[in-house]
Amino acid sequence: MRITISGPPGSGKTTACRNLSQALGLKAVVFGTLFREMAKEKGLSLSEMGDLAERDPSIDKAIDERLLQIARDNKDIILESRLSAHMLSRNGIEAFKIYLDASLDIRCARVCSREGEPLDEAISVTEKRQASEAVRYMKYYGIDITDMSVYDLVINTDSLTPEQVLEKMLDAIEGWNC
Repeated sequence: MRITISGPPGSGKTTACRNLSQALGLKAVVFGTLFREMAKEKGLSLSEMGDLAERDPSIDKAIDERLLQIARDNKDIILESRLSAHMLSRNGIEAFKIYLDASLDIRCARVCSREGEPLDEAISVTEKRQASEAVRYMKYYGIDITDMSVYDLVINTDSLTPEQVLEKMLDAIEGWNC
C-alpha cells in the first residue's frame, strides 16, 4: 500500500515515517532530505533555497516529478513530503494520506532540538519557510496547503509521543484496509 505523510516543519513527519516504515516493513522516501541535499550542493541555507525555489520553479518540479515516478513504480511505499498527498490525488494514484500537525511553539522547539539553533531563530526560519512553501505551492500548482480535505487522517502531535502517533496511524490504516 502507498502511504503519504505530510505536514509542516517540526510536526513529526520524519519520525512518524521512520516508525511506520519499521512497523509495516515498507520502504520510506523522505523528500525533505532531497531538498536539504540540493541546498547543500548549492551552498545555500534552507531559507535561501526556499527563496531560490520561489524564483525557479524547476526545483520543485524536479522533486515532484521524482515523487510521482517513485509512487508509480512502487505499490508498497511511504512517501514523506509536504505535497505528496496532493500530488498523488491529482494524478489518480491511490494512497492512504496522513497529515501531521503541531502548534508553532512545539514544532519550533523540535526544530531547535534537531538543528541546534536558538528558539527565536527557529521560529523565524520556520515561519519564513512555511510562507515560502505556501506561496510556491499556490503559484506553481494552485494548491492551498491549509486544505485538509485531501487527507484520510489528520493528527495533532502536540501532546503525543512518537509511539502514540504510530498507534493512531496503524489503527487508521487497518480500518482503511478493511
